[in-house]
Amino acid sequence: MSAEEIPDELWRKVLEIGVKSSTFSYKDLCCISISSRRLCRLSSEDCLWNFLLAIDFPTHTDSTSSSSSESPTKFIYRTRFEREKERRLAAHRRSLLRKESEISEWGRRIRELERRLSEEAERLQAASVEFSNLQRVRQASVALNVWQPEVVRGRQKQMVEQNAVPVEGRLRALEMEIKLCKQQITGVNRARREVKQRFDMARKELESMKYHPLRDYKSIRSGDQESSAKRKKLKTSINSVPAKNPPRPSNKKKLLHSESE
Repeated sequence: MSAEEIPDELWRKVLEIGVKSSTFSYKDLCCISISSRRLCRLSSEDCLWNFLLAIDFPTHTDSTSSSSSESPTKFIYRTRFEREKERRLAAHRRSLLRKESEISEWGRRIRELERRLSEEAERLQAASVEFSNLQRVRQASVALNVWQPEVVRGRQKQMVEQNAVPVEGRLRALEMEIKLCKQQITGVNRARREVKQRFDMARKELESMKYHPLRDYKSIRSGDQESSAKRKKLKTSINSVPAKNPPRPSNKKKLLHSESE
């Protein structure tokens, strides 16, 4: 038996079982509708789209039933679908803005940590230079107690006299300051590495969110898993009815063959 010889009742039953068993979604019905005029007419019947409408948009079931006398159910489904599409795209744009704001904040923190790192490095360099100079002053003050040529002794005496700061106390303070600067630099470097890792991760997430050929399609139908779960629940309730809805066989060809016999 060819496909043209199969009666409409059998095709209608196949489509009904496919929709109620979650085998056919709205995409499958749209693909079936372009195969022939006959299947286009059968796949556009309100009973199929009523079931899909109740599954995919359960919160709008009441408003849909009131307007079903004015518009076909397929048109109502398309309206709800476009509305949901706009909502999901707007949510996606908001998530992009939040991710860009997060990246901007991580970048600001990186710049702040780099500024602190530069300041600590300058403090460390200045303290090291002063510490080195004071060590030379201390060596010069010690060398004054030893005989030296007058030229060398004069330079050392001048160096000691120009220094108005107590050498020993200042050296201890500089040692503590150098140690503290090194600890600060180590901590800032560690924090900068952590923030840089989060910054790079956020940039990769933003790139994956922006560049995806099917991003709009997937974002629109991200609720397909929830819909399939709801369909499974309804499938159990449908199978509990003995006479109206027979169980779906594993092979559609076997179903067509059994119905034709």
